[in-house]
Amino acid sequence: MMQAEWLPILMQGSFSEIYIVDCASLRFIQVNQTARRNLRYTCSELQALSMTDLAPDMSVDTLEQVLHPLRSGESQRAEFETTHVRKDGSTYPIEFRVFFCAADSGASYIAIGNDLSARQASATALSISEARFRAIVSNTPGLVYQFLQRPDGSISFPYLSEGCHALLGITVERLRTESSLFLDLILPEDQASYLESMQASSTSMKAWNWEGRIWIEKWHDIKWINLRSTPRALPGQGIQWEGIMTNITESKLEQAEIERSRAQLAELSAHVETAKENERTRIAREIHDDLGGNLTAIKMALALLTKRLPNDAMLAEKTDYVDALVDRTIEAIHRISVDLRPGMLDFGIVAAIDWQSKEFEKQLGIPCKFSSSKKEIPLHPDQATALFRIFQEALTNIGKHADASMVTVRLTRTNRSVRLEVTDNGRGIDAADRMKPKSFGIRGMIERANALGGQLSVSNAASGGTELTLRIPLTQ
Repeated sequence: MMQAEWLPILMQGSFSEIYIVDCASLRFIQVNQTARRNLRYTCSELQALSMTDLAPDMSVDTLEQVLHPLRSGESQRAEFETTHVRKDGSTYPIEFRVFFCAADSGASYIAIGNDLSARQASATALSISEARFRAIVSNTPGLVYQFLQRPDGSISFPYLSEGCHALLGITVERLRTESSLFLDLILPEDQASYLESMQASSTSMKAWNWEGRIWIEKWHDIKWINLRSTPRALPGQGIQWEGIMTNITESKLEQAEIERSRAQLAELSAHVETAKENERTRIAREIHDDLGGNLTAIKMALALLTKRLPNDAMLAEKTDYVDALVDRTIEAIHRISVDLRPGMLDFGIVAAIDWQSKEFEKQLGIPCKFSSSKKEIPLHPDQATALFRIFQEALTNIGKHADASMVTVRLTRTNRSVRLEVTDNGRGIDAADRMKPKSFGIRGMIERANALGGQLSVSNAASGGTELTLRIPLTQ
């Protein structure tokens, strides 16, 4: 009696399809609302149908073979999957669990069915997603991985792609079994940076990006690898990173070669500049000493000769012309000697910068204010020459391009460096101006600074105009 009362409640309240089927005819005795809604049949229409009418791909003989163990008592439950056909002809997959029920009114089957459409759609979507993931991973250079750090500090690799062996020389199975092997691969001098970067990523929960060297025992080789991954917290499990490791050995070697080439070019450039300055100094001294001395002797001999010449206006005019020509030649020699190597450098960098500032103001009419933190700043001759040449080039650029009406020059000495600042109030400088193909002025200044281990920057001043800043470390 209790079962008879509960059966309608269970049938109508269930989300599963429930069918009560006559054992002899396999026709439906009762069908719950869920089944009627799915099949789109009325109750009376379904009572005129049998199980095989809804599942045409399943014959009566096949169904009887499935249900026979229930009737014989060999089994308590039968399970199978089939396809149901709705009234409108559409189909959907369904799984059944069938139970045998013997009663005074006649034996029947109770069949409980569940629509598999959503499950199969999810399985299909998952399969497609997995296939897509495998395709991406298989075509990704390097090793795709998951790395888990548990709360107790232990680690594991939940996932490793097939690129593991090619990159690390270790099979996927071995690294997953012995995850600590990865840290052992890293060279001892690079392990600290690896652990620090991992800790920083886990603390900030930001991307983990690390480069370092590993030793591949199998090939007796050192590789550079780059590790990029994103962390996420797994409640109760720790922090897991998903990312990729790639072999960057070739790019590192290329970078090292580029740096070596740049160092060689910088060394060559410095050598050329030193040779040029030495040659300029030699030529300047020879011009000053030899030609200057010869011209002074000529001028003295000409003065003596003039006194002994007869009183002839034409001869006097000629001697005056020659005397003036000698004076102009001496001035030209002095100017050329100064251009080759200013003698003021012999009095120190402060005096040389001060003199050049006044010469700039005298020649172009642009006020040039100079100040120094020290009256004298001892510098190695090469440093003094390079700093002075950079200052000359800066003033030349201001005179040509800045359209300035004021220039301020500051020379400062600290315990470890000398700092030169040249600021004008002109039109400023654009990034495009610095990148011009034939903009050798700024490049030359930068090369001179780099050759001495210094730094030079050219930027727009805060109050307008351009600011050049040069810092040269003092030699010990």
